[in-house]
Order: sequence, then structure tokens, then C-alpha cells
Amino acid sequence: MIKIVTTVLGLGLLGGAAYAAPAEEAFTFEERGGAAVEAYRGSIQVRENRNNPDSRMIPISYVRFPATGEHKGPPIIYLAGGPGGSGVATAKYRRFKMFMAMRAYGDVIALDQRGTGASNILPECTSSQTAPTTERVSDADYIAIERAAFKECLAFWRAKGVDVEGYNTVENARDIDALREHLGAEKVVLWGTSYGSHLAFAALKQMGGRIERVVLSSAEGLDQTIKLPVLTDRYFDRLQAVVDQQPALQAVYGDIKGLMRRVHASLEAAPVLLNVKLKDGSVRDYLFQRRDMQRLASAMVSDPWGVKRLLALYLALDAGVTAPFEAMLGQWFTPGERIKLDAMSNLMDVASGMSEKRRSLVKAQAKDALLGDWLNFTYHYDGIAPELDLGDAFRAGPVSDVPVLLFSGTLDGRTYLEGQREATAGLTGLTQVIVENAGHNLFMSSDEVQEAINHFMEGKPQPKDVITLGLPDLSPPER
Repeated sequence: MIKIVTTVLGLGLLGGAAYAAPAEEAFTFEERGGAAVEAYRGSIQVRENRNNPDSRMIPISYVRFPATGEHKGPPIIYLAGGPGGSGVATAKYRRFKMFMAMRAYGDVIALDQRGTGASNILPECTSSQTAPTTERVSDADYIAIERAAFKECLAFWRAKGVDVEGYNTVENARDIDALREHLGAEKVVLWGTSYGSHLAFAALKQMGGRIERVVLSSAEGLDQTIKLPVLTDRYFDRLQAVVDQQPALQAVYGDIKGLMRRVHASLEAAPVLLNVKLKDGSVRDYLFQRRDMQRLASAMVSDPWGVKRLLALYLALDAGVTAPFEAMLGQWFTPGERIKLDAMSNLMDVASGMSEKRRSLVKAQAKDALLGDWLNFTYHYDGIAPELDLGDAFRAGPVSDVPVLLFSGTLDGRTYLEGQREATAGLTGLTQVIVENAGHNLFMSSDEVQEAINHFMEGKPQPKDVITLGLPDLSPPER
């Protein structure tokens, strides 16, 4: 039986007023492996779009894990990536051990950002658009179909009462401040990854002195929602260096970029008709094109474990073997199905947008890049809804002396080392730790990562600025 409890987290002065923690539900939180811990869940109501006084109220839900340490600091709010990731789901499935370890320094809050997890009241949109499945479609025609689907969905969400202009990172950051106030805290600690870092940078600009410190990995700057194709190509150079250190792998893959370009050229000349096996056991035909391979690669480059699968797929297709694609694609999508779009993830990315300088760079670099301009699909929605765009003032990087700890993986295929340096250029309190051979999702890659966080939270200097992991296993599976 769930009981309602009222807990006082402490009093903070905000604008001269004192705030105490409100009622929360006590419950037993269970992670995927079966471990259980007593926790509390709560929710606040915020305006969907604070710039529109007629905008509806929406829930922002969270789970609070009480502090276990003797010297309790400010609440630690976890900011999930995506956009679209659930903080509560992350605590349950991916990083439960870290959530528990962070309790040594304060209450840990698994936040479901607006439009995600338990905070999601947004309807999924199923458009009337479908992409042809067995006939060749040019990139331009394919993009036109996807743009039409997004336009339909914007109209659909608006008709359902959604204030689409409220789904942006500025409003998301204001939600963090509202949660801080709700918890009765003068300051909070932010802890996040990927889009969570993008949100943390916006919060640094919005909240200023109400942030105690920040722990991040895989930083995505405020003008880095759309990735630069040339940096993706440099990532494959770093991957090549890993392969070249292992003669057996070098013998298998040779020149990775050469392999990928060879497969792309083959698919451009002659797309392959696949018999895609769906989850229900049925089979549908699908003409697999060069664009499909680039989009598939874009979805699999984040971490070495994904790249291992990706390189095996390139090898298979290079050898004329299609069975791996036929088995895998049906788990991802159904050929001929009407295009569906998630509101939060698409609206957030469109709102963050890109500067004119970045737009020009992406367009120029994509012409010769391995993955073209497919790494972030909202690039192709550019110009559809200019009223959503937050503008270049938003995209200017934060300038702050708040202590920030950043972990960056050398084999991160989404947020690149060069971009992370640029994103954090204005942070004078930055401590960066490079994790050699780690990918995008690196928090659980080594116990040394948690040790570094502990030093940071305790105000101690870092014992090292580089954590070295072993070379990743990129060997193809045996047939």
C-alpha cells in the first residue's frame, strides 16, 4: 500500500520567501535487475509555454532518492539525453548503481523532463505520409515526404491542444528552476549527458547562481544539435586508429572509410531488394538504398558496441550478404507504415535549431561526408516552423564560473572531442577528464569515472585527467 508522506528537505530563501518540500508518495523503486530501494515520487505543475498566459498546465514528474551521506548537499537532478529520454527509466535500467552512489552527496532526483516518461501527456502523431518501399526514391523526394509528415504533425498537435512553442530547452531549463523551488533548495547540482548537457548549458544561462556544480558527459553545445559532417568523418579516423592497432582486425576491415564508401557507391548504383522480417513473423519487401545505409550508420555510431555491429553489416553487404539486414530492419520499422513522429524529441531539436554559420557548414560538408547530412534528421525540417526557433541568443554558449566536471570519450560517435571543447569554452570552472576508448554512453564504462565524480563532489583535485580503457572489441561475429 502506498502512503502519502510529507517531508521537509530544508528551507531555502528565494526572493525573500521560505519554501518547504511538499507531499510526495513513498514507494519501493525496483531496478531491472531486481534491486529495490525506498524512494519518493512527486510532480509539479508548470505552464506549457510560459510566454503564453493562456497555455495549459502540464505535469513535471520525478523520483527522489533520499541522501545517504552524513554531509548532505543540494539536490542532484539527473538530466537524461535524447531529447526524449526518461530520467526515471535511466535510473531503472541504465545507471541505477550511479544513482545510488550519488546519494552520498545529496538527494538524487530522477527527472522526467516535459514530454517524457511520466511527464508525457503528448499524443504520438501518425501522419498520412508513407515512403515508397519497393521503388527507388531520390533523397529530395524522400525529404519532401518527411517534411510533409512533420507539417501534418504540427497541425495535429496544435489541434490536440498542445502549445508546440513550449517544447524547447529554455522552458525545460525553467522547469528545473521550478523543481528547485518546489524542493525548497537554494541551489541544485545538475548531472547529465548528451542532450542533458545541452539542457544544463541552458540552465547555466537561465539560473546562474542557483546551480552549485555540474557533472556532465558527452557535451552537446547550444549550437550543436546538428552535428558537423566533417567531425563525423574525423571520428571514423579515430576508429581506424583503433583497428590499426590490432592486426587481426586490420586484416578484416582494412580501410574503414574505403569499405563504407564502396558499399554506399554500390547501393547508389543498384539498391538491394530485401525481404524484411517483421516482429509478427511476416515478411515485407523493401528496396534498401544508399540513404538507408547512411541513416542506419547514423543510428549506430554512438558507442563501440554499436559500431561493432555496424562494421559487420558493412562487411556483409560488401560481400553481397543481406540476411543480417533482413532480420534487423524489421525490429526497427515496418516498410510501408505511415510515418509516426514523437512530439518532444522533434520539437526540442527544431527549437534549438542551428545558426546560419552552422547551416552553411553542414550543407557544404555534407556533399563529400561519409554519412552526408543524415546524422540529425531535424536538419531536414529547417524552415518549416520558424516560430519555434529559439534564435542565436539561445545558441551562444554559456559563460560561467560554476564548477563543471566533463567526461569526454575518444570514441564518441555523436558528440565529438572538438565540439565539446567549443561547447565549454566559456566555462572557467571546467575540469575535463578524457576517457580513452570510451563512446557516447561512458558513465558506466569504468569505476574510475565514479571515483572522479566523488573527488569533484567533495571539492578535491582530480587525480588524473585521462582515464584509459582497453581497446574495444570490434571483431565481427563468427558465422
